[in-house]
Amino acid sequence: MQTVKRWIKRAKRLFWPIAAFCVTVLSLTWGGSDFMARGHLSPFAPSPAIAQDVAPDPPRRRRDPREAWRQVYQRLPDFPRENDYIQKETGEVDADNTLASRLIAYHLFVKNRLPMFRLDWKFTLADYLGANQEIDPVEYPGYDLLAENPLDRDRAAIAQLNRQQRDELIYVLVTIFNPNYDNIEPSPAPEAEETPPPPRAPDSPAPLPEPGDADLLKL
Repeated sequence: MQTVKRWIKRAKRLFWPIAAFCVTVLSLTWGGSDFMARGHLSPFAPSPAIAQDVAPDPPRRRRDPREAWRQVYQRLPDFPRENDYIQKETGEVDADNTLASRLIAYHLFVKNRLPMFRLDWKFTLADYLGANQEIDPVEYPGYDLLAENPLDRDRAAIAQLNRQQRDELIYVLVTIFNPNYDNIEPSPAPEAEETPPPPRAPDSPAPLPEPGDADLLKL
């Protein structure tokens, strides 16, 4: 009985230190969690230096297709400009309204054709030459901005280009919108099927039929 009382006294003596220690640990844990939740000690919050390193790159500036006509004349200075038209609003010559700018605008915004492929530009030039689709004058670029619709003169200017000049124009337009065009490897040509060798001629002519050979067919 006395032994049990001794153990109870010892347990009472140890209870309060243990309870105080547990309360201290819990308070530190809850307080630290709240402190970390506010972002001060969060293990997932990167330091300012790291945040600067992983900051996303600024968006790349997209090429304005309406400004691509300038590159056409940089690479083809002899290409007709046809930029002496009077603007309706100002009554002045609109020097930036060129044949190349109207050609590109017609290709992209009127016909909604892709600018990266030669075939699409060939279709567009065929429109100007009257060999593909008819160009609607009220949809042609510049008809509502210029005092004179430039369609007829633009078609005449394109018609004066020879085939080599048209091919050069198409190449320039494609490479402006697709700078990697020359790096694209052409697909390998399909292998030609082997033709069977001609039949071998007999070494000696077949013998002529002799009397009595017909009787062999009866066997």
